[in-house]
Amino acid sequence: MKKKLTEKIDSLPPLPNSMLELEDFRKVKNTNPEELIAIIKKDPLLVSTILRVANSSMFGFRSTIDTLSRAINLLGINFTISLAMGSIVQNTVKCNLSPYGISNDDFIEISALATKIVNTWVSKFDNELKEDLLMPAFLQETGKFIIANVLTQEDKSKDFLKELNKTNNITKCEEDFIGFSSSRITANIFKHWALSHNLIFSIGFVGNSDSCPSHFKKHTQALEIVKALADMRDPLSDRSIKISSELAQRYGFDQKMLLDSIEDIKDEIRENS
Repeated sequence: MKKKLTEKIDSLPPLPNSMLELEDFRKVKNTNPEELIAIIKKDPLLVSTILRVANSSMFGFRSTIDTLSRAINLLGINFTISLAMGSIVQNTVKCNLSPYGISNDDFIEISALATKIVNTWVSKFDNELKEDLLMPAFLQETGKFIIANVLTQEDKSKDFLKELNKTNNITKCEEDFIGFSSSRITANIFKHWALSHNLIFSIGFVGNSDSCPSHFKKHTQALEIVKALADMRDPLSDRSIKISSELAQRYGFDQKMLLDSIEDIKDEIRENS
């Protein structure tokens, strides 16, 4: 299966021009929302994804967000850029996620939740780290598309889902069936596309932060906590909160700050469900 994974990654199409335009917009720290709107509007699927996420219960906006400009105004430019770039990447590698027992729409919602967790939690203690993590948080599970594709081709989807239902441990199942976690696969996808070291190293060492380059260690540890909370099959559950809290303690993050942030997010979702 390792050979199949390598072949899938090597055969990925290049990222569309809109990705490069967004990266240029982000690099020059452009704050002109009209220019951002012009880039995003070139891709109708991107517009619909951003509006769907903006109108999800986790953001708690009181009225329907029906225009891109209003979505950007409420979500913020950096958050919108992360969401847009993340959606482009996911759409480029997209396949059916049935081996995980989730839909592609579920995947987008939970990826957005991961970004919401970063925005709510990490902003309370390190705004620069928050900005660094918005996009990795949204993108860190992208490798699941490649894994799902290989499992389907190898006729292992049902076996994988059966084991997943039994163990409820996604990373272990990925490693048992494929040989790698989705974090490792995601990092290799981004290496193939020559994306930033922040994406490659921050994501690639999730679950293995002791081996991570020192500059990205805190990034990786925070992403591991976010990944536990935004578990693809069990987001914000008592189990995922317990795991994330234990990780926060292990890595020296303020547990109370994390738990308070989780409650803030859950309150917003409850109020708008």
